[in-house]
Amino acid sequence: MLVQEEVQAGKILTELREARAESDRLFQMLTPEAMYQRPIAQRHRVLFYLGHLDGFDAIQICREGLGMKLSDPNLDDLFQAGIDPDSSHLPTDTPADWPTPPQVRAYVDRCRVQVDENLDLAPRDVVLMALEHRQMHLETLAYMFHNLAHEYKVQPVQDGPETASARPDETHSWIEIPEGAAVLGQPRDASFGWDNEFDELHQNVAAFRVQRFPVTNGEYLRFVRQGAAMPHFWHSHNSELFYRGMFEDIPLPLDWPVSVTQLEAEAYAKFAGGRLLSEAEFHRAAYGTPSRESREYPWGAAAPSPKFGNFDSKSWDPEPVYSKAAGASAFGVSQLVGNGWEWTNTPFAPLPGFVARSSYPGYSTNFFDGEHFVMKGGSARTSARLLRRSFRNWFRPDYPYVYSKVRCVQG
Repeated sequence: MLVQEEVQAGKILTELREARAESDRLFQMLTPEAMYQRPIAQRHRVLFYLGHLDGFDAIQICREGLGMKLSDPNLDDLFQAGIDPDSSHLPTDTPADWPTPPQVRAYVDRCRVQVDENLDLAPRDVVLMALEHRQMHLETLAYMFHNLAHEYKVQPVQDGPETASARPDETHSWIEIPEGAAVLGQPRDASFGWDNEFDELHQNVAAFRVQRFPVTNGEYLRFVRQGAAMPHFWHSHNSELFYRGMFEDIPLPLDWPVSVTQLEAEAYAKFAGGRLLSEAEFHRAAYGTPSRESREYPWGAAAPSPKFGNFDSKSWDPEPVYSKAAGASAFGVSQLVGNGWEWTNTPFAPLPGFVARSSYPGYSTNFFDGEHFVMKGGSARTSARLLRRSFRNWFRPDYPYVYSKVRCVQG
């Protein structure tokens, strides 16, 4: 048992170091002028996130987890918490209100030294919380930086996604999901989870029909031509449509999933004669089977790998909705995990048995307000650890920046 625990601790430490290296790479692709930019009006300036990741680690692992006194209480307070992206309450700070980038990097170095010196003493679930918090922010940083003008970024070398599979027969574009059980959340065992993932909930789901593939840019274009606004990642130049990529604009890829807000997704689904999935329906389509069993991932029990989907930061961009057939669910529904978070029509709310984490009580409870909706699945920039069945993401319905997708349901 001791050897197994040591192996597990070593794996967590490796993941933490890899996540640190990935966040460092994201900041390194920015020009110096980008640090005081606010790429999303509702969020902090870039500089905040440089200090926030390691400040959070030190606060949760050393101060909250071990009761230690930290050396930079003023900077800890500055970098402790982000902003809920509410368009009606925009931040009003100026660049002069922030430390300089060298001061923030020195703070980061001090936090990392303190964390590394005490990591072996910290409770395992606190270390995992810090790790997953950073992994979530790797995606947040990606879509924030995506919103920066291209001149603020230098493209790093990175392999693209695997070659997409051929477009299948469109006659199989809808899948019948029979009535059956959906398993949400997770039991209170030794597995790590955020407070909103508990307890496990078994829920019966009525039969419904769901699109085999996510809605594409090409399909959504018909909606735009009927008068709908263009999605955030589209723009028009000389009567041609382009996708605003991370580092350059490209002609709009018609077979990529469209990325829209929850409000836009609801409007499109109504236009197309359907509606959005509920959270329970997502679980039924993604993890359910024709028998009573429930899968760990849509494709089964195998660990996430590139053959199953576009996730874990292997690509900056989506890929065609027809790719990665090996990642389909037991019912044959494709890309329920990866290539974009899936919007649902379910307001973010606690599962039965919810208890807020004492060291981070506002993580979920601050958002149980009926103004945030559940997203499931994961995007191209979602870390593999966060692809577990019980993980829940959520955003306001008008938030356009997150890497999302949508599919329609009938029934």
